[in-house]
Amino acid sequence: MTGFLVWDDFGDRVLSHKVVGYYLHFLATYVKTDTIFYSLFQAFPSIFFELINQSPAEATAYEFTSREVKQLAFRLDGLFLPTTNNPKKPFYVVEVQFQPDEDLYYRLFAELFLYLRQYKPSHSWQVVVIYPTRSLERENASQFGEIISLNRVRRIYLDELGQEADTSLGVGVVKLVIEAEDTAPELARRLIQQTKQQLTDEAAKRDLINLIETIIVYKLPQKSREEIEAMLGLSELKNTKVYQEAFTEGKQQGLEEGKQQGLEEGKQQGLEEGKQKTQLEAIPKMIQLGLSLEAIAQVLDLPVEVVEQVAQQSQK
Repeated sequence: MTGFLVWDDFGDRVLSHKVVGYYLHFLATYVKTDTIFYSLFQAFPSIFFELINQSPAEATAYEFTSREVKQLAFRLDGLFLPTTNNPKKPFYVVEVQFQPDEDLYYRLFAELFLYLRQYKPSHSWQVVVIYPTRSLERENASQFGEIISLNRVRRIYLDELGQEADTSLGVGVVKLVIEAEDTAPELARRLIQQTKQQLTDEAAKRDLINLIETIIVYKLPQKSREEIEAMLGLSELKNTKVYQEAFTEGKQQGLEEGKQQGLEEGKQQGLEEGKQKTQLEAIPKMIQLGLSLEAIAQVLDLPVEVVEQVAQQSQK
């Protein structure tokens, strides 16, 4: 993953090659809240570091990505991985939780420790869980009280951000996700005005304004795009030559990067499918050599249930 928005301070921000405004502009109607957050962190990773009270410039030393854990075929979707060898920089596991979930900490820590077992990262770990409000959290203190109390685990309640959300542009955009429908347009207009004043890079300005508009579309699905543009005062802005040029450039780059990503994902999927096919074809031969199903599963790094299924089919 290449290219992030680097926020040196609230006077100058520079968007490098990753242009995300084009697809974010159409995203909101089809996604869940956590997807909006992951898109936000991918496009503007410095906002995450603002949330955890660190310098936004920390984003330059991380990439926001995901990793698959083979044993149980699950994926950690929210990972900030250091791009340097500095051992003092931890990696962050990010979980966005907008619904009560009794199993959240069971799942989260199980996935974390399986990830540690498989990848054995050299950096220490930190867990960040983002809730809209404290009342949605299900602590299960008898099982996880000691772990949750560690400095390695940080829980953020968006409705308790207070003055920080009023002064920080990045945190304000995050807060917009949970803002009430009747006050969200007013907050969005203020954030758009801050964006115009504080961002000097036109592409960065366009992308953040598109993201703010996307959140409002998600919150007010009964209104049309044109109504929302008028509500937020964006109609005139979008007709300017500078905005149109930035939008065209972003659209083209987004299409090119999407095509390249599709090729890479297709190639990777083909390799994985070929590897799996080879593994499955080897199972009957290994059975003929007298290996137990458990041993075959261990050698091929497959679940025992899969080996059993193939063994049964080969006997028919």
